[in-house]
Amino acid sequence: MSRDNGTIGWDVGGAHLKAAAVDGNGTLLWVKQLPVPLWQGLGHLDDAVRQIAGLSEPARFEHAITMTGELVDLFDDRGQGVVALATHMARLLPGADLRLYAGGRGFVEVAQASVAAAEIASANWHATGAWLAASHPRGVLVDIGSTTTDILPFSDGRLSNRGYSDRERLARDELVYTGIVRTPVMAVVRRVPLGGEWVSLANEHFATMADVYRILELLPEGADRHPSADGRDKSARASMRRLARMVGADLQDAEDGDWRCLAAFVADRQLGAIADACWRQLSRQGAGNPPLFGAGVGKHLVGRLAQRLGCEAVDVDLSLGQAQQDGLSAATCAPAVAVARLAQRWRLACAC
Repeated sequence: MSRDNGTIGWDVGGAHLKAAAVDGNGTLLWVKQLPVPLWQGLGHLDDAVRQIAGLSEPARFEHAITMTGELVDLFDDRGQGVVALATHMARLLPGADLRLYAGGRGFVEVAQASVAAAEIASANWHATGAWLAASHPRGVLVDIGSTTTDILPFSDGRLSNRGYSDRERLARDELVYTGIVRTPVMAVVRRVPLGGEWVSLANEHFATMADVYRILELLPEGADRHPSADGRDKSARASMRRLARMVGADLQDAEDGDWRCLAAFVADRQLGAIADACWRQLSRQGAGNPPLFGAGVGKHLVGRLAQRLGCEAVDVDLSLGQAQQDGLSAATCAPAVAVARLAQRWRLACAC
């Protein structure tokens, strides 16, 4: 079947499903992101895929899938998760021409999911990096998401990663398990300044980084798609109340300015942790710092990070393009856009 209508790229995460459609000429048509608490069951994925598939006629497109959702504790191990998600997506997209992204191995059929599981697992960062490396001479991808941050240097058309699996990438600071939405505050700092004193934090999931950035008015609209830590509303005051609970206090125990100061401290420490990981990558680059390519829901922080590191900041949207529908930034769904474009390039190469 001809797929001249284009390609839909899917990034199946543990907390979100992201998708992007490009036409036969590679023009970005739309991007979409929906919350998917995959750890609660595959039924959440069903609803999200059907909602996104309703934007187009799925059988008219080829489909390219990358994933990180195999990590959730719904599965016994990553290999089982890769196979389960691959076969489930195939059931949800019956009759579609569907392939899985396997990093440097390229694209594989669903039937090969088991033998290629190590390459398929959590390879979404590789898709974004491979697309950028083919388009820019040198740089470092910094994809700040809701849960994690990917840091990936590239040059001369090639990726310069030293790790591939999450374990390897965590050991080399190419993956930092911190994001601007779902990360618990207690995972970022151990103590905070309040009222001229250092106060230790409670080891409780009382507040997340979404609360911190909401207080600072730095949380992008639509970024926080899951329930708050206490299941209550997401106003700035409610976020201050949750942050106060982290230091064993109530909202009225300090002024709003005090809670904003506390939030700013936590945000600074999180950016500092990302900066430290970036410094490690920059130390491998030789003379002259390369530009940082900002992606993810936290891409707006990459400008501050670049200033801190003495680098130029480049918005990944400049490479991925602007969606014609929905208004969602392509950089927020960068792996989905990248895997769709890589699939088209791969198909053309195979046809030669």
